[in-house]
Amino acid sequence: MKKIEHIGIAVKDIEKSNDIFKVLFDEAHYKIEDVESEGVKTSFFKCGPNKIELLQATNSDSPIAKFIEKKGEGIHHIAFAVDNIEEEIKRLTKQGFEMIHKTPKKGADNKLIAFLHPKSSNSVLVELCQDIRD
Repeated sequence: MKKIEHIGIAVKDIEKSNDIFKVLFDEAHYKIEDVESEGVKTSFFKCGPNKIELLQATNSDSPIAKFIEKKGEGIHHIAFAVDNIEEEIKRLTKQGFEMIHKTPKKGADNKLIAFLHPKSSNSVLVELCQDIRD
């Protein structure tokens, strides 16, 4: 793993949260994107060299809707940048980590993504991210 790619925060109202984080970072979000396969609308902010991803559910069956219902708004996941997501999935699986996604899928911000199940990572939802190469 190369670095923390972003921290994901589950929110009920992305527009209201955009206003809060704009004041917090003294800078507006740089991208809003819907990820239909995950049932979320995302908004990205830069904070120095780091990124924050706000996630709002777009349907009641989405993982974010279920997370907010169970735990409320707050930190949802930590994403790590990797050079080769398929090799990283193989490496982590061999080490005993349980993967939610055994193969990468397209995510927001031009990334391939895969999540580790939190029961194998101290209750922390970990996302692997690789830039999609054109």
